[in-house]
Amino acid sequence: MTDIFLKIINREIPAYIVYEDSDFLAFLDINPVVPGHTLLIPKVCIDYFYDLDNQTLSNMIICSKKISEGIQKTFHCKKVGTAVIGLDVKHAHMHLIPLNAVEDFNFSKHIQLPQHEMMKICNNIKNNINT
Repeated sequence: MTDIFLKIINREIPAYIVYEDSDFLAFLDINPVVPGHTLLIPKVCIDYFYDLDNQTLSNMIICSKKISEGIQKTFHCKKVGTAVIGLDVKHAHMHLIPLNAVEDFNFSKHIQLPQHEMMKICNNIKNNINT
C-alpha cells in the first residue's frame, strides 16, 4: 500500500516542498496548526519513527535542525517545536512548528491558508535554509 507521503516523495501529488536531499523531504502541512507548520519525512517507508535505524534517525534530527533554523529565520518565532506523533499517516515523520506561545502547539485546531500564502511561506522557508 502506498501512503500519502510516499506519493509526495514520488511527485504523484503536489506539496509545498521546503527542503529535499537524498534521504529526506520537508514540506508544509496542508492542515497547519500555525503558518509554517512543516513535516519532515525520511524517504524510506517505515511506519513508526523509532523503527528507523540509528543512522537515519540521527541524520533526521540533524536535518530537522537545519529546517528549524530556516523556519526560525522566516517567522522570527521564539522556538520551533518538534512533535513525533504518527497516528494519522503510517510513515515516520516529524512536525516542526513555529512557536510564540504554548497555544501554538495545539493539534486540535487547524487553520486554512490560501494557496498564494502557502507558496510565499514555502519559498521564504526554502530561501532561509542553509544548505
